Amino acid sequence: MDKFQAFGKNITSSFSPFAARTQQYVKEQLGTADDKTELPPDYIELEKRVDALKQVHQKLLQVTSQYSNEAYDYPPNIRESFNDLGRTITDKVNLLSHAKSPGEAQAAFTAPPSAKPQPKTFPHAIARASLVGSQLLIQTNPSSSNEEDPLATALEKYALASEKVGEARLAQDQQIQQRFLAGWSTTLNTNLMFATRARRGVENARLGLDATKAKGKGGKGEEDLPMSDEHRAEVERKEDEFVGVTEEAVGVMKNVLDTPEPLRNLADLIAAQLEYYKKAYEILSELAPVVDGLQVEQEASYR
Repeated sequence: MDKFQAFGKNITSSFSPFAARTQQYVKEQLGTADDKTELPPDYIELEKRVDALKQVHQKLLQVTSQYSNEAYDYPPNIRESFNDLGRTITDKVNLLSHAKSPGEAQAAFTAPPSAKPQPKTFPHAIARASLVGSQLLIQTNPSSSNEEDPLATALEKYALASEKVGEARLAQDQQIQQRFLAGWSTTLNTNLMFATRARRGVENARLGLDATKAKGKGGKGEEDLPMSDEHRAEVERKEDEFVGVTEEAVGVMKNVLDTPEPLRNLADLIAAQLEYYKKAYEILSELAPVVDGLQVEQEASYR
Protein backbone atom coordinates (compact mmCIF):
# COMPACT_ATOMS: atom_id res chain seq x y z
CA MET A 1 0.00 0.00 0.00
CA ASP A 2 2.87 2.36 0.87
CA LYS A 3 4.47 1.66 -2.50
CA PHE A 4 1.23 2.46 -4.28
CA GLN A 5 0.86 5.74 -2.39
CA ALA A 6 4.48 6.65 -3.23
CA PHE A 7 3.83 5.89 -6.90
CA GLY A 8 0.75 8.09 -6.78
CA LYS A 9 2.74 10.94 -5.28
CA ASN A 10 5.37 10.65 -8.04
CA ILE A 11 2.70 10.77 -10.71
CA THR A 12 1.07 13.77 -9.04
CA SER A 13 4.37 15.63 -8.68
CA SER A 14 5.24 15.06 -12.33
CA PHE A 15 1.88 16.26 -13.57
CA SER A 16 1.42 19.13 -11.13
CA PRO A 17 3.88 21.55 -12.84
CA PHE A 18 2.27 20.91 -16.23
CA ALA A 19 -1.21 21.33 -14.78
CA ALA A 20 -0.19 24.55 -13.03
CA ARG A 21 1.31 25.98 -16.23
CA THR A 22 -1.78 24.99 -18.20
CA GLN A 23 -4.08 26.61 -15.64
CA GLN A 24 -1.99 29.78 -15.70
CA TYR A 25 -2.04 29.84 -19.53
CA VAL A 26 -5.83 29.48 -19.58
CA LYS A 27 -6.21 32.30 -17.07
CA GLU A 28 -4.02 34.57 -19.21
CA GLN A 29 -6.02 33.75 -22.31
CA LEU A 30 -9.27 34.51 -20.49
CA GLY A 31 -7.84 37.67 -18.95
CA THR A 32 -8.37 36.49 -15.38
CA ALA A 33 -4.70 36.21 -14.39
CA ASP A 34 -3.66 38.65 -11.65
CA ASP A 35 -0.28 39.48 -13.16
CA LYS A 36 2.09 38.26 -15.83
CA THR A 37 5.86 38.32 -15.64
CA GLU A 38 7.12 40.53 -18.46
CA LEU A 39 9.97 39.37 -20.65
CA PRO A 40 12.93 41.74 -21.13
CA PRO A 41 12.56 44.08 -24.16
CA ASP A 42 15.86 42.83 -25.60
CA TYR A 43 14.55 39.27 -25.43
CA ILE A 44 11.33 40.22 -27.23
CA GLU A 45 13.39 41.98 -29.92
CA LEU A 46 15.46 38.83 -30.42
CA GLU A 47 12.26 36.79 -30.77
CA LYS A 48 11.02 39.12 -33.52
CA ARG A 49 14.33 38.86 -35.38
CA VAL A 50 14.35 35.06 -35.13
CA ASP A 51 10.75 34.91 -36.41
CA ALA A 52 11.72 37.13 -39.35
CA LEU A 53 14.72 34.93 -40.15
CA LYS A 54 12.50 31.86 -40.07
CA GLN A 55 10.03 33.44 -42.49
CA VAL A 56 12.87 34.40 -44.83
CA HIS A 57 14.08 30.80 -44.92
CA GLN A 58 10.59 29.40 -45.45
CA LYS A 59 9.73 31.79 -48.28
CA LEU A 60 12.98 31.41 -50.21
CA LEU A 61 13.10 27.63 -49.76
CA GLN A 62 9.53 27.42 -51.01
CA VAL A 63 10.72 28.89 -54.32
CA THR A 64 14.28 27.54 -54.63
CA SER A 65 13.24 23.98 -53.77
CA GLN A 66 12.29 23.79 -57.46
CA TYR A 67 15.98 23.30 -58.16
CA SER A 68 15.47 19.76 -56.84
CA ASN A 69 12.92 19.14 -59.58
CA GLU A 70 14.70 18.45 -62.87
CA ALA A 71 11.66 19.34 -64.97
CA TYR A 72 10.89 22.70 -63.33
CA ASP A 73 11.19 24.51 -66.69
CA TYR A 74 10.00 21.62 -68.91
CA PRO A 75 7.09 22.73 -71.13
CA PRO A 76 3.87 21.08 -69.87
CA ASN A 77 2.27 21.17 -73.33
CA ILE A 78 4.65 18.80 -75.14
CA ARG A 79 4.62 15.02 -75.23
CA GLU A 80 7.85 13.12 -75.82
CA SER A 81 8.09 9.35 -76.21
CA PHE A 82 10.70 6.97 -74.80
CA ASN A 83 12.45 7.01 -78.18
CA ASP A 84 12.56 10.81 -78.13
CA LEU A 85 14.39 10.65 -74.81
CA GLY A 86 16.53 7.59 -75.60
CA ARG A 87 19.74 9.17 -76.90
CA THR A 88 21.63 12.41 -76.33
CA ILE A 89 21.65 15.00 -79.10
CA THR A 90 25.39 14.47 -79.52
CA ASP A 91 24.88 10.73 -80.02
CA LYS A 92 22.08 11.30 -82.53
CA VAL A 93 24.10 13.80 -84.54
CA ASN A 94 27.07 11.43 -84.58
CA LEU A 95 24.89 8.55 -85.82
CA LEU A 96 23.20 10.77 -88.39
CA SER A 97 26.56 11.86 -89.77
CA HIS A 98 27.32 8.22 -90.64
CA ALA A 99 23.83 7.35 -91.90
CA LYS A 100 23.74 6.33 -95.58
CA SER A 101 20.02 5.78 -95.92
CA PRO A 102 16.73 7.09 -94.53
CA GLY A 103 16.46 3.88 -92.50
CA GLU A 104 19.81 4.43 -90.83
CA ALA A 105 18.89 8.03 -90.16
CA GLN A 106 15.64 6.95 -88.52
CA ALA A 107 17.53 4.39 -86.41
CA ALA A 108 19.51 7.25 -84.87
CA PHE A 109 16.28 8.44 -83.23
CA THR A 110 15.38 4.99 -81.87
CA ALA A 111 16.32 4.47 -78.23
CA PRO A 112 18.60 1.53 -77.42
CA PRO A 113 17.00 -1.08 -75.09
CA SER A 114 19.06 -0.08 -72.06
CA ALA A 115 18.85 3.66 -72.63
CA LYS A 116 18.47 6.00 -69.67
CA PRO A 117 15.87 8.69 -70.46
CA GLN A 118 17.44 12.02 -71.26
CA PRO A 119 16.78 15.03 -69.02
CA LYS A 120 13.46 16.80 -69.18
CA THR A 121 14.59 20.41 -69.15
CA PHE A 122 13.55 23.28 -71.39
CA PRO A 123 16.95 23.53 -73.14
CA HIS A 124 17.00 19.76 -73.75
CA ALA A 125 13.45 19.90 -75.12
CA ILE A 126 14.50 22.72 -77.49
CA ALA A 127 17.50 20.64 -78.54
CA ARG A 128 15.38 17.58 -79.36
CA ALA A 129 12.77 19.62 -81.26
CA SER A 130 15.49 21.42 -83.25
CA LEU A 131 17.21 18.21 -84.28
CA VAL A 132 13.94 16.61 -85.35
CA GLY A 133 13.16 19.73 -87.39
CA SER A 134 16.59 19.62 -89.00
CA GLN A 135 16.10 16.01 -90.10
CA LEU A 136 12.62 16.67 -91.42
CA LEU A 137 14.01 19.40 -93.70
CA ILE A 138 16.82 17.16 -94.91
CA GLN A 139 14.60 14.12 -95.52
CA THR A 140 12.00 16.09 -97.50
CA ASN A 141 14.56 17.93 -99.65
CA PRO A 142 15.63 15.76 -102.63
CA SER A 143 18.62 18.02 -103.32
CA SER A 144 19.91 17.87 -99.72
CA SER A 145 22.57 15.34 -100.70
CA ASN A 146 24.09 17.82 -103.15
CA GLU A 147 23.66 21.11 -101.34
CA GLU A 148 23.37 22.13 -97.71
CA ASP A 149 20.04 23.34 -96.35
CA PRO A 150 21.04 26.40 -94.27
CA LEU A 151 18.05 26.18 -91.94
CA ALA A 152 18.58 22.46 -91.35
CA THR A 153 22.26 23.09 -90.63
CA ALA A 154 21.46 25.95 -88.26
CA LEU A 155 18.87 23.86 -86.41
CA GLU A 156 21.34 21.02 -85.91
CA LYS A 157 23.95 23.39 -84.51
CA TYR A 158 21.30 25.00 -82.30
CA ALA A 159 20.31 21.55 -81.05
CA LEU A 160 23.88 20.76 -80.01
CA ALA A 161 24.26 24.14 -78.31
CA SER A 162 20.94 23.83 -76.49
CA GLU A 163 21.94 20.44 -75.11
CA LYS A 164 25.12 22.00 -73.71
CA VAL A 165 23.05 24.75 -72.11
CA GLY A 166 20.78 22.10 -70.61
CA GLU A 167 23.74 20.22 -69.15
CA ALA A 168 25.04 23.48 -67.67
CA ARG A 169 21.63 24.04 -66.08
CA LEU A 170 21.71 20.58 -64.51
CA ALA A 171 25.21 21.29 -63.14
CA GLN A 172 23.88 24.54 -61.65
CA ASP A 173 20.97 22.71 -60.02
CA GLN A 174 23.31 20.15 -58.46
CA GLN A 175 25.48 22.89 -56.99
CA ILE A 176 22.46 24.74 -55.60
CA GLN A 177 21.06 21.57 -54.02
CA GLN A 178 24.36 20.80 -52.31
CA ARG A 179 25.53 24.27 -51.34
CA PHE A 180 22.34 26.25 -50.78
CA LEU A 181 19.25 24.10 -50.24
CA ALA A 182 21.03 21.73 -47.86
CA GLY A 183 22.44 24.61 -45.80
CA TRP A 184 19.23 26.62 -45.55
CA SER A 185 17.21 23.49 -44.76
CA THR A 186 19.62 22.71 -41.93
CA THR A 187 19.28 26.23 -40.54
CA LEU A 188 15.47 26.01 -40.71
CA ASN A 189 15.06 22.48 -39.39
CA THR A 190 17.89 22.44 -36.85
CA ASN A 191 19.22 25.84 -35.74
CA LEU A 192 15.89 27.64 -35.78
CA MET A 193 14.25 24.59 -34.23
CA PHE A 194 16.70 24.80 -31.32
CA ALA A 195 15.73 28.45 -30.89
CA THR A 196 12.04 27.53 -30.90
CA ARG A 197 12.66 24.86 -28.28
CA ALA A 198 14.62 27.30 -26.09
CA ARG A 199 11.83 29.89 -26.35
CA ARG A 200 9.28 27.26 -25.40
CA GLY A 201 11.36 26.53 -22.34
CA VAL A 202 11.26 30.21 -21.41
CA GLU A 203 7.49 30.33 -21.81
CA ASN A 204 7.05 27.22 -19.66
CA ALA A 205 9.33 28.67 -16.97
CA ARG A 206 7.40 31.96 -17.00
CA LEU A 207 4.06 30.19 -16.71
CA GLY A 208 5.43 28.07 -13.88
CA LEU A 209 6.71 31.16 -12.10
CA ASP A 210 3.44 33.05 -12.42
CA ALA A 211 1.45 29.98 -11.39
CA THR A 212 3.63 29.67 -8.27
CA LYS A 213 3.21 33.37 -7.48
CA ALA A 214 -0.58 33.00 -7.82
CA LYS A 215 -0.73 30.38 -5.06
CA GLY A 216 -2.34 31.76 -1.94
CA LYS A 217 -3.82 34.77 -3.69
CA GLY A 218 -7.48 35.26 -2.93
CA GLY A 219 -10.18 35.58 -5.49
CA LYS A 220 -12.29 38.66 -6.09
CA GLY A 221 -13.33 40.21 -2.81
CA GLU A 222 -10.93 38.03 -0.86
CA GLU A 223 -7.68 38.98 0.80
CA ASP A 224 -4.41 37.36 -0.24
CA LEU A 225 -3.07 34.87 2.23
CA PRO A 226 0.31 35.71 3.82
CA MET A 227 3.20 34.12 1.88
CA SER A 228 4.81 31.33 3.84
CA ASP A 229 8.55 30.77 3.94
CA GLU A 230 8.09 27.62 1.89
CA HIS A 231 6.05 29.47 -0.74
CA ARG A 232 8.57 32.30 -0.88
CA ALA A 233 11.42 29.81 -1.36
CA GLU A 234 9.48 28.13 -4.16
CA VAL A 235 8.92 31.47 -5.90
CA GLU A 236 12.61 32.30 -5.66
CA ARG A 237 13.52 28.91 -7.10
CA LYS A 238 11.11 29.46 -10.00
CA GLU A 239 12.56 32.93 -10.56
CA ASP A 240 16.08 31.52 -10.73
CA GLU A 241 14.88 28.86 -13.17
CA PHE A 242 13.17 31.51 -15.31
CA VAL A 243 16.29 33.71 -15.42
CA GLY A 244 18.48 30.71 -16.28
CA VAL A 245 16.40 29.46 -19.21
CA THR A 246 15.94 33.04 -20.48
CA GLU A 247 19.70 33.61 -20.56
CA GLU A 248 20.15 30.28 -22.33
CA ALA A 249 17.48 31.16 -24.93
CA VAL A 250 19.14 34.53 -25.53
CA GLY A 251 22.41 32.75 -26.29
CA VAL A 252 20.73 30.29 -28.64
CA MET A 253 18.86 33.03 -30.54
CA LYS A 254 21.96 35.20 -30.86
CA ASN A 255 23.89 32.24 -32.23
CA VAL A 256 21.20 31.62 -34.85
CA LEU A 257 21.11 35.28 -35.86
CA ASP A 258 24.88 35.76 -35.96
CA THR A 259 25.91 32.59 -37.81
CA PRO A 260 27.41 33.36 -41.25
CA GLU A 261 26.06 30.17 -42.83
CA PRO A 262 22.88 31.61 -44.43
CA LEU A 263 24.79 34.41 -46.17
CA ARG A 264 27.53 32.02 -47.25
CA ASN A 265 24.89 29.68 -48.69
CA LEU A 266 23.25 32.58 -50.53
CA ALA A 267 26.62 33.53 -52.03
CA ASP A 268 26.97 29.93 -53.23
CA LEU A 269 23.51 30.10 -54.83
CA ILE A 270 24.44 33.26 -56.72
CA ALA A 271 27.80 31.78 -57.76
CA ALA A 272 26.07 28.69 -59.18
CA GLN A 273 23.60 30.84 -61.12
CA LEU A 274 26.40 33.07 -62.39
CA GLU A 275 28.39 30.07 -63.60
CA TYR A 276 25.35 28.72 -65.45
CA TYR A 277 24.49 32.01 -67.16
CA LYS A 278 28.14 32.53 -68.02
CA LYS A 279 28.34 29.11 -69.70
CA ALA A 280 25.05 29.66 -71.49
CA TYR A 281 26.33 33.02 -72.72
CA GLU A 282 29.59 31.47 -73.96
CA ILE A 283 27.78 28.62 -75.75
CA LEU A 284 25.30 30.91 -77.49
CA SER A 285 27.98 33.52 -78.25
CA GLU A 286 29.90 30.87 -80.13
CA LEU A 287 26.78 29.72 -81.98
CA ALA A 288 25.33 33.12 -82.92
CA PRO A 289 27.99 34.20 -85.48
CA VAL A 290 27.80 30.78 -87.17
CA VAL A 291 24.03 31.04 -87.59
CA ASP A 292 24.38 34.68 -88.64
CA GLY A 293 26.84 33.58 -91.32
CA LEU A 294 24.39 30.98 -92.65
CA GLN A 295 21.67 33.59 -92.68
CA VAL A 296 23.82 36.10 -94.62
CA GLU A 297 24.74 33.45 -97.18
CA GLN A 298 21.14 32.43 -97.66
CA GLU A 299 20.07 36.08 -97.92
CA ALA A 300 22.66 36.71 -100.63
CA SER A 301 21.63 33.56 -102.52
CA TYR A 302 17.96 34.49 -102.26
CA ARG A 303 18.54 37.92 -103.74
